[in-house]
Amino acid sequence: MASASGFSTTTTFCYLIASMGLQFLWSFGLVCLDIHELRLKKDLHSHVLVSLFVVGDWVTSVLSLAAACSSAGVIILLSRDTNFCRVEKQLACSMFKISVALAFVSWYLLAISSFVMFWLLASV
Repeated sequence: MASASGFSTTTTFCYLIASMGLQFLWSFGLVCLDIHELRLKKDLHSHVLVSLFVVGDWVTSVLSLAAACSSAGVIILLSRDTNFCRVEKQLACSMFKISVALAFVSWYLLAISSFVMFWLLASV
């Protein structure tokens, strides 16, 4: 999405990029924490930490869903309702559609991760 020309003209596309950037930072932080845990052979299954992970996963999942849905709405408006994509050739509408589809795939995987973390919280 960020490499396509004309993405900055729509706020929802910028929100999608910001949401996925936040998701990347959250996931990268969890990966670093997991690597640190494995190296030191520590167990981070305390109730407070798992609760923090569950809340973080749910927040980033909801933000990703909101960004994907709003971007999909704008794509439908631009391509089907107003035919703006046919008139304005400098917009990369096909790249926007692919980005929105990948955002929904990403949200689906995030939702699965959120539910697994919730079940893990129930078992701690």
